[in-house]
Amino acid sequence: MARKVTKRGNGEGTISQRNDGRWEGKLTIDYNHQTGKSIRKTFYGKTRKEVQEKMEKVKAQIITGTYVSDRKITVGEWLDTWLITYSKPNVRIATWESYETMIRVHIKPSIGNIPLQDLRPEHLQTLYNDKLKNGRIKGGGLSPKTVGYIHTVLHMALKQATREQLVIRNVAELVNKPRQKKHEITPLTLDEIKVFLTAVVEHRFFVPFLLECHTGLRRGELLGLRWQDIDFKQNSLTVKQALIRTRQGLLMSEPKTPKSRRTIPLSNEVMATLKSHKAKQSQDKLLAGTAYENADLVFCNALGKPIDPRNFTKQFARILTSAGLPVVRFHDMRHSHATMLLMLNEHPKVVQERLGHSTIAMTLDTYSHILPGMQQQATDKVSQALSNY
Repeated sequence: MARKVTKRGNGEGTISQRNDGRWEGKLTIDYNHQTGKSIRKTFYGKTRKEVQEKMEKVKAQIITGTYVSDRKITVGEWLDTWLITYSKPNVRIATWESYETMIRVHIKPSIGNIPLQDLRPEHLQTLYNDKLKNGRIKGGGLSPKTVGYIHTVLHMALKQATREQLVIRNVAELVNKPRQKKHEITPLTLDEIKVFLTAVVEHRFFVPFLLECHTGLRRGELLGLRWQDIDFKQNSLTVKQALIRTRQGLLMSEPKTPKSRRTIPLSNEVMATLKSHKAKQSQDKLLAGTAYENADLVFCNALGKPIDPRNFTKQFARILTSAGLPVVRFHDMRHSHATMLLMLNEHPKVVQERLGHSTIAMTLDTYSHILPGMQQQATDKVSQALSNY
């Protein structure tokens, strides 16, 4: 409807009189962080003063941080919006799928129907307690780590809801996630690594296993390695992608974190092994002919396709068993590499960069189990240095 008179109110708002005699005000309350466009709220009243007072009240709430939108939305509806609008464009597909699973399987069935503005800390605490006790479909509770992950997903989604002024506060900040037991890493010793490599010499996965022992790559980084990522002149490899499993199958993804994109020097022995492996792979290409899918992968099957990470891990476990070694996770080979470096007195900063940890604090915290022995070595070195004064 056309307006007869238009006057600006205080701040980012306008007030005008409608053709039917009523007054109408529009106030910018926020900006859409995705589109950059302003979000405006409309007020109506019989007089200009009535509209002005309504607008001033909301302005004061915005300034004090107590304003919330009057939009009616449930927790489940907001989580769906957050997944598609805010999460999906900004995280790896495998990460997004894990968020979606947590929300669909564990969160929405329990608190999805609660109006978002009515969500309270006790709702989350009840959810966590129930999942710790009865969270598994086949019976039993979820691990504290999994329930902690549920908490993390909720915290991120509710934090965005506060930015959108859908709620005054993030109630997840008022609830402590379950206390988690620190996972005890079980690296192989240097002697055990040598036994492992001896046992795997004739295995078809010998080269990736050897490279793992020399680099400590994550499994996805190892299986996602391409020949273009190997520098035969500089004797190094650069982590540029990782193989991940998704609902759509095996896909290549960006490295886990910015720090994960890193260059690692390689020994002459490893480079020679890689060259021999490349020559063998060229023979496989000739034998397969047009059936070969050339994705430039360093490690693939006889037809050039990626190696299934699950099969790779199963083969690893079988080798450990047959060699009489402790059956550890493949990820523990990464820990084995780091522990070996630290025991050889390599600087933790070098270990951090080699593993692609985000901070040196993470490296020191992860491998604190070997620090006592290193401290004793440091004490002995200082004592020896100061013995002749």
